[in-house]
Amino acid sequence: DHIVESGGGLVQPGGSLRLSCSTSTSTLEGFAVGWFRQAPGKEREAVSCINSGDQITYYLASVMGRFSTARDNAKNTVYLQMNSLKPEDTAVYYCAVHWGCSWSAAEYDYWGQGTRVTVSS
Repeated sequence: DHIVESGGGLVQPGGSLRLSCSTSTSTLEGFAVGWFRQAPGKEREAVSCINSGDQITYYLASVMGRFSTARDNAKNTVYLQMNSLKPEDTAVYYCAVHWGCSWSAAEYDYWGQGTRVTVSS
């Protein structure tokens, strides 16, 4: 599957970005989609996940209340809305697909190439 993330960029602290995750070769519907990030010199960490069906969402504690994820099955796209961004949110953000939400990156089957988010003044 060819998964593509987009929407990254440079933003000032306190700003917002919306990341998109999509695929043109299959459907995201029926799969959980997780968002992960990896900062330089750090391990990849799970940021959020949205289930298929019930669309229950999960968030890393440090992004709770600032980030939200939603899916638009008609557009075959999952979004990560990021508000009140902080310098520590700087990382490459990836989306990945699995049958159900998990905090473990190793369980995800397909990954995008990532989109870079830089939060800096």
